Amino acid sequence: MSTEIATAGGSLAIRPDQTNWTPDQQAVLMQSGIDNQVAPAELSAFLHLCQRTRLDPFSRQIYLIGRWNGQQQRKVYTPQTSIDGYRVIAHRAAAEASHSLGYEDTLWCDPSGKWRDVWLDDKPPAAAKVTVIRNGMRFSAVARYSEYVQTKKGGEPSGLWVKMPTTMTAKCAEALALRMAFPHDLAGVYTAEEMAQADNPAPAERHLRQVQPGETDQWSTPAPGQAATPQREFLREALDAPDAAAVRLIWMDARTEGARPEYLGQIAAVGKEKAAAAPQPAAAESASADDVVDGEVVSPEDEYAAAVAELRAAAEAARLEDFETGAEQALGMPITDASVDAIRALAVQLRNAA
Repeated sequence: MSTEIATAGGSLAIRPDQTNWTPDQQAVLMQSGIDNQVAPAELSAFLHLCQRTRLDPFSRQIYLIGRWNGQQQRKVYTPQTSIDGYRVIAHRAAAEASHSLGYEDTLWCDPSGKWRDVWLDDKPPAAAKVTVIRNGMRFSAVARYSEYVQTKKGGEPSGLWVKMPTTMTAKCAEALALRMAFPHDLAGVYTAEEMAQADNPAPAERHLRQVQPGETDQWSTPAPGQAATPQREFLREALDAPDAAAVRLIWMDARTEGARPEYLGQIAAVGKEKAAAAPQPAAAESASADDVVDGEVVSPEDEYAAAVAELRAAAEAARLEDFETGAEQALGMPITDASVDAIRALAVQLRNAA
C-alpha cells in the first residue's frame, strides 16, 4: 500500500477536479480510524481541504480526527496536521506568491512575565512567542502553556507535553503565527500540537466565582483558532453593573469580542441573579432581562448568526469581494456547514491581516 500511495498515478492519488472520494480512497480512510459516524459533509469538506492544502491523507500528512461531541451526541471530525505540514503549506504558498518567509527568534516567558530566548528551567514555560515574517510583514503570536497542555484525568501533563513542554508550546505559537500570516492557505486545519488539549478530560462541574483583578478567567480559554480571552474584564463589569439590563449590554460586548460560551454563560448568570433580586414588572409589560440574556446565550441560531455577522464585517474591513465564495474557500466547506468556532477563527484572522 505504501508504494501505491507514493505513486502519483496510483488509485489513491487525489485529483484537483475530484468532487467525491473514490471507493478505494474511502476504504483506506475508514481503515485509518474514521468510522461510519462521520457525516458526508465532513468527508466532502476534508476532500476540499486536502485539495486546497495539497496535503496527502494517505501519506499521513493530514488527518481527520473524531472527538465525541456531547451536544450533537456523536463524534465530530476535525482535520488536523503536524507543524511540519503547516511549514510545507506556508513555504509553498510563499514561493508561489514570490514572497520571502522567515522567523524571528522564538521567545519563552516565565511566570513573572520576563521573556527569554532560551528556556533552561526544568519547569514548563508560561508561554512561547513566535514571529513569522512574510514579505517584510511581521505576524506574532503567543501561546500559553496552560491553554494547550494535554493532561490526564488528574490534571497532570501527558504525552509529549511531559517530555518536551518547551518545544510543544513553541509549536503551538508557531502554528498560530503561520495561520495569521497565511489565513487563506491554513484556514480550517489545526496542528496536532494545538489540538492535544481537545482530548483533556472535562471538569466534573463548574462554579461561578468572582474573577480577581489581573486574573484570567479559567473558563474563558479559547479553542485553537478562536479569539483569545477579551482584554476587558466583562465578568467584573457585570458583577458591578446596577441591573440586569446593563449586564445584557456587557454580555453583548463580550460576545462581539469573541468570548467563549462558558464565559458568556457566567455573565448571563450574573444578569439572572440581578433580575431575580430586582422588583419584577407585570408579565404583560415586558420580558425580563433574565429571559433575554439567557435565551441569547443558549440559542445556537443566535450564536451562528452573530459569528457570520462578525465574519462578514471582517471581510468588509479587509475589502474582500465575493463573500460567500471566499468564505467557503477559506473554511474548506460551505459557510452553512461550518462551526461557530471555525467562523469566528476566520474572522479573527481577517481582522489581524487587514
